[in-house]
Amino acid sequence: MVDIKEFGRLYEQQYAVALFNKVRFDVEGGGGPQQQLLHRKIPLDKSIFSGVLSQYLEENKKWRNRFFFVPGSYSISYYDNKVSHDRGLHPKGTINCAGYKVLTSMEHYLDLISHCLPDVKAKVGTSPFLKCATQFPLILWHPYAHHYYFCVGTEKEQQKWHAVLQDCVRHTNDGLSEENKVQTPAFTDAVRLYRQVQGHYGTWEMMCGVPSQILSNLVMEGLLPELRELISPRLRGKLHERQRTWMLISDAVYSLVQGQCQAHYEVLLQKCEATCSTLEASIRTDMDQIITSKEHITSKIRAVILPKAEKLLKVSIEPYISSILDALMEPTSRGFSEVRDVFFRELVDMSKNTLNDSNKETIHMEKISMLAFHPVKMQSCYEKVEHLSLEGLQQRFDVSSPSVFIQRAQILMREQMDNAVYTFEQILHQSLESQGTDEFCKIIQRCQDRVIKKFDYDSSTVRKRFFREALLQIFIPYMLKQLSPSCTSELPRFQELIFEDFSQFILVENIFEEVVLHSVMKDIMMAVKEAAVQRKHNLYRDSIVLSNSDPSLHLLGENTIDWAREYGGDQEEADRAGEGTKGGEYQKKRRMKQVVSMIQVEGSLVLPNESCVEVSGMDKIPERDEDVEKDGGGEENSDGKALPDHNGSANAKISENTLDFVRHVIAQHIFTEQGSGAVIIFYNLFPGNIHNLSIHSSFTVFSLHLV
Repeated sequence: MVDIKEFGRLYEQQYAVALFNKVRFDVEGGGGPQQQLLHRKIPLDKSIFSGVLSQYLEENKKWRNRFFFVPGSYSISYYDNKVSHDRGLHPKGTINCAGYKVLTSMEHYLDLISHCLPDVKAKVGTSPFLKCATQFPLILWHPYAHHYYFCVGTEKEQQKWHAVLQDCVRHTNDGLSEENKVQTPAFTDAVRLYRQVQGHYGTWEMMCGVPSQILSNLVMEGLLPELRELISPRLRGKLHERQRTWMLISDAVYSLVQGQCQAHYEVLLQKCEATCSTLEASIRTDMDQIITSKEHITSKIRAVILPKAEKLLKVSIEPYISSILDALMEPTSRGFSEVRDVFFRELVDMSKNTLNDSNKETIHMEKISMLAFHPVKMQSCYEKVEHLSLEGLQQRFDVSSPSVFIQRAQILMREQMDNAVYTFEQILHQSLESQGTDEFCKIIQRCQDRVIKKFDYDSSTVRKRFFREALLQIFIPYMLKQLSPSCTSELPRFQELIFEDFSQFILVENIFEEVVLHSVMKDIMMAVKEAAVQRKHNLYRDSIVLSNSDPSLHLLGENTIDWAREYGGDQEEADRAGEGTKGGEYQKKRRMKQVVSMIQVEGSLVLPNESCVEVSGMDKIPERDEDVEKDGGGEENSDGKALPDHNGSANAKISENTLDFVRHVIAQHIFTEQGSGAVIIFYNLFPGNIHNLSIHSSFTVFSLHLV
């Protein structure tokens, strides 16, 4: 069970350490290769995807077509139909995909839910758990939260939606901003240290989403097994009915936990930020003394820890470095190579389209600008790295799944693609301004060659850094787990050597981990350096440094280029037509580019064949009036039953018998330590037909408080 007070103490400690590290880096600076590609600082004004899916409504056990819209934030909204979305009505629900898995088969889904109640013995019902309307399902599965069920009419359509949903999961999982040099490292270190105290040293799949979601997952990791042990004996009915009931309970608890964790984290963050200016003033005043004191303590801890670390390194780490590195490098390098190929092919297509256009002044840049955010076109890149496997090594080094590394590699691939696209746009725009469009093909070729060269260099740098970080994530937890029993007992005596004024910024636990890290870092650096010599991985050697190879590039402006306005031909007439009728709202919708455009037909339960067709260069989704359902605007479906709320739970009313029984609730307190820092759970044990229990949005079986 999670002791929130203890987590808060760890966070406050790590916040001060992270602040010191940031200020020190700002003062001393850092080395490393200079990035060659430009980075987009102003986000594109875009939407990712929209279209119709058939969704399973659990409150009436029916399938219904819904219009889904994926904005640039990747938080999915769904509506009764497209008209409701176009009118700006509130969505029927929103889906934050952090922590979810996208499944395309009922067999895989049934296998996952069979583990939710592993020890329950019950009769397996003859009726299926869920009868899909087509043979092409799409399921969003989460270990704690509500599950979503969709289906489409064709395999091609299923593949396209699968790519979109995977992109939503990938983006929302990456919820911790690397730009925040204090909050992010403080939070991640606090979570890691807290889990280590609980005996969990390896990678963690549920380290996904924003801080409040990660903290909720941390709570549920300890809470759910205890709840299962208490609740599962009281469940009644056939196996799939018990599974449904358990998922309903889990979702209700998770929603409550998220609300409490959000409030707790906000209070904790405000408390730390209130002391930030005072801490920073102390750091800047005593910087030299803090560094000297830290180096003195580090040398003493190193003398004790290093012999044990080196012995462990030689026996249990060094023999596996090369094999793990090979397993990481091959699929990752193939993925980045595919990014390069996709970028090249799109430039070739753009050149052909521009040359074939009757208006030679028109430049077709729309597809290129959005390329990194096109889930379907990027899917071939992402698939390459999904073959990454650490089979045989996961159990030895306590790696729960390679998905942590796969997702990180995919995010880096998308970033590199967007950097390449943005750099190409800036170079091309600069060249066209000075040379015009008379020799367009030659200009494209020169710009392409410059960008590809920069991409190759940055790709090599990014991959080598990724390999080093991945190896550290695999080896450091294992080494800490092996060394902690014999080493941690010796650390308190070193804390006494630290001046009280510096004790906030120098923690012996952190120094212990730094000593362990540096003990293995030399071998990792050497292994990556040797791998760079092998031509098959297409990596630059460390001795090759491109410094200021293109100094004029960084002088280019950082504004997003409006290609449609400058080189769009007839676009100006469309602008003038729009200004006369809809004004600013029309302009806003015109600028909001949709990365993947769809045509879909509403009005039928099972979507027709080829109902999902990509249309190039479309900002909106054309639909015939007769195919669009009339917007109801209400909160009920055609059967008059309540629709799901924003987290997907049904707003069904609770029976009077249930309410009467709830008044006699049995309160169970689960503490991590007596009297403080506890997670308190009030739960109801319903005898008999607990599987018939419905949960209302304003009343839930559980009430959870984080003290």
